[in-house]
Formats: sequence, C-alpha cells, structure tokens
Amino acid sequence: MAENAVTTDIEADVWRAIDNKTKPVGSLGRVEEVAAQIGVTLGTLRPRVENCALTIFAADHGIAAEDVSAFPQAVTRQMVANFLAGGAAATVIAASLGIAVQVVDAGVAGEAMEDPRLVSRRIGPGTRSFLGEAAMTAEQCATALGHGREIGARSSGEAVAFGEMGIGNTSAATMLAHRLAGISLDGLVGRGTGLDAEGVARKAAILARANARVGALASPEETLRQFGGFEIAMMTGAMLGAAAAGKLVLVDGFIATSAALVAERIDPEARRAMIFSHVSAEAGHRALLERMAARPLLALDMRLGEGTGALLAWPLVKAAAAVLRDMASFESAGVSGRV
Repeated sequence: MAENAVTTDIEADVWRAIDNKTKPVGSLGRVEEVAAQIGVTLGTLRPRVENCALTIFAADHGIAAEDVSAFPQAVTRQMVANFLAGGAAATVIAASLGIAVQVVDAGVAGEAMEDPRLVSRRIGPGTRSFLGEAAMTAEQCATALGHGREIGARSSGEAVAFGEMGIGNTSAATMLAHRLAGISLDGLVGRGTGLDAEGVARKAAILARANARVGALASPEETLRQFGGFEIAMMTGAMLGAAAAGKLVLVDGFIATSAALVAERIDPEARRAMIFSHVSAEAGHRALLERMAARPLLALDMRLGEGTGALLAWPLVKAAAAVLRDMASFESAGVSGRV
C-alpha cells in the first residue's frame, strides 16, 4: 500500500486543501504527498507536527558468532556507551535538530549495563544463532513486541524515529526481507558494517544454510522469532504502538525497514503512519523498499543505521505539515487562481 493510498473522506478533503494552496497544482512534488499523508494519518487539515523523538534499540545477535560482520560483537556495548555520551552520529544529528533521544537495552551481550540514562527492557544477553535454531523463544519474541508497543505508544512528540544498534543485525534483516517479502538472498546480502567481497560471500553462504533450516512459516511473528533480533522485534512493536497512538513513524534504513515490513504484516493499518526517510547504500534496502512500494524521501548513500536517515528527513516532514496547516489558499490570500 502506497503512502497516500487510503481512500477516505479525510483524504479527499486533504488533497482538495493542498490543491487550493497558492501554487500550481503539484508544484511542491513529494512535499505535497507527505503533507497529504500527514493530514490523513492525523485526521486533520491543520496538523501540528512540531516535535520528534528518537529511540535507539540495542541488542546482540547470536549469528554474529558465525563471522557475518566486520566488527566484533563487543562494539554493540561500546556504541551504547557512545550514544549515552552523545558522541555517536545519531545523537549529534539529533542534538543539532533539538530531538530528544532515549537508548533502550533490548538485549546487549554480557551483564546488564548500569546507567541511569539507559532504558532497560532487556530480554536476555543477545539472541541465539539462527543458523542452528530459532533466534528467540515465542515468549521472548512476544515480550519484545510488547515492550516495543508500550515504548512507541508513550513516545513524546507527534512523530517518532527509531534506530538500532546490534552487530549482526543486517543478517537478521536480510532473512526477514527474504522470508516476508520474497526477495532472493542474492539480491539482499550486502556489506553491512563493511565486509569485503570474501566476507559478503561467506555471509551469503551462512544465510543460505540458515534459510534451509526451516520450511514455510505460519506468521510474521514466527518469522521474526526464527530470524529476528531483540532490537528488531522491539522496534517492530514500537512502530505498531506509535501508529496505533496516532503518531507519524519515520522509518530509517535497512534494519528499520525490515521491522516496518514485519509491523505491516502484523497490522496493515500501521502502514499509513510510516514515512520512509531514505534509501541506504545497503544492497537490499532499495529492493525491499521497491517490494513494499515505499518511496523514500532522501538518497544520501548512507548505511549507518542508528536512526540517522530518519532524523535527517524530519525537517522535511515538519515543513510538509506546515504547508498543509499554514499555507494560504487562493481565496484567503486574495490571489487569482487558474482561469
């Protein structure tokens, strides 16, 4: 379902209002589409979208033990500390935009981290390797989804952005995209954190073996349980919770888009709240966006994650809401329309 595909009375009203602004019809291009999506999602011709909040979910993946990443698993814990200290790309960008950030330990390997700035929704010290068994138990997956729904629903701001940190999570996202969107593994496996050609080939072989381990899966939740991560499951729940609470969901890169895919399969109505921020340089992201019929706002050759792309799209989203809310109509401005 495309971003503005919902056919309701409010949609007709929103587009009528946009087309009657003091401009040629369609002259603001994609900004008009985003403005319409905002108006439909929030159910108003005067949306006030002034605040965005970023939540970064961090967790480790058992599949990292199979050498699918260029970085050691210890980096997840180290980057959590970096987020809390404000030194990461996402926190620096967020600070420049006045966006509040919270960091959630969804399941970082090792002992629980003790820091009053850290939100603990810890499921366990990382998932199991999905090469040989399901990444999560059914209870763990359900708990992660539940925590995420609560976090998403309670997030401050009219818009929310979700980021992630977890060594090995591009492998998990690849498996989710393959299983739920039907994209070939060859079209999805990429460099992740910076693998060379040999590393990419090794990663592809490992994921092919993992894929062969299980047959058809009955539900998106079961697919998530088999191949996902605690942070991806929690992000999925957060998207569902935020959408149900009437918030706009700014979807980041490949990992976040895989979570959005799971969320959409669980509840198709959640899709109308999702604004896809950018297309990353990660091999599978463009393929997944195309399969989901999602049109990203930006193309900056990024592949970092953390919510960075969603943050950079925020000023566009805020401006689009202002166009719908504050831009004058031909009648109110006393400007002659088309003859």
